[in-house]
Amino acid sequence: MQIHPLAVVSPFAQLGQGVSIGPYCVIEPDVTIGDSCQISARVSIKSGTVLGPNNTIAEGTVVGGAPQHLKAPERTGGVVIGTGNVIRENCTIHRALAEGRATRLGNHNLMMVNAHVAHDCAVGNNVVLANNVMLAGHVTVDDRAFISGAVGVHQFCRIGRCAMVGGQAHIIKDVAPYVTIDGASSMVVGLNLLGLRRAGFSDADITQLKQAYRLIYRSGLRWTEILEQLETQFATGPASAFHEFFRGTTRGCIHERRMPQRATIRLRRDTSNDKPAADETDHKHRRAA
Repeated sequence: MQIHPLAVVSPFAQLGQGVSIGPYCVIEPDVTIGDSCQISARVSIKSGTVLGPNNTIAEGTVVGGAPQHLKAPERTGGVVIGTGNVIRENCTIHRALAEGRATRLGNHNLMMVNAHVAHDCAVGNNVVLANNVMLAGHVTVDDRAFISGAVGVHQFCRIGRCAMVGGQAHIIKDVAPYVTIDGASSMVVGLNLLGLRRAGFSDADITQLKQAYRLIYRSGLRWTEILEQLETQFATGPASAFHEFFRGTTRGCIHERRMPQRATIRLRRDTSNDKPAADETDHKHRRAA
């Protein structure tokens, strides 16, 4: 164990073997830090935080801060972080509102610079939160989701497994599993094929997901009909996650970005060979006279 002499570590904190704590860190009472965690300089770990083993926390990060809520109770919950996470500079993770509950971060996640996880969020495993991502309270992010830079996620929203959210998107409804959200429009633009390949999905799996995608976004069926067909046609395999996810939505899900069928695109007309209008010709004759 290596604790820098300029760090302030409470004697009531529990530190595992091989823990390293840098200068100017503050480790409060009722904190548990697992084996081989690396805590860089100026990190604050607040009471009620539990860190599993092999986590790396970079400079300026605050873990277990009070929830940002106007009606936060005097006694709040905690933060539980799994194993093998990398939390980069100046990130913030706030503890849960209610006593006995926890904001949770799973295993092998990457939080890039200045990302924020608010109270009562639940982040799964192998998730990437890029720079300046903002998760509001009670947000759920499932395994292997990728949230790009400067994305804001509204409270109580869910982001499904292997979803990809483009930079600066505004997420105000649930993001279905496996899809890509365009950052400019904040709407679905297809499957996250690159993410699926990296996650080890086979060609057969991706074919099934494409079939389910067409049913959901291209069939024109009513929502109840879509749910019924998802349940019967895709009861097994990766596409079965669609029905389970949609059935649990309370905010609704983001739609696909598609141009309306009757919409037209006006083309620029070539006017070089057009004859001048009659009134224009008369005007030129009058000026010559």
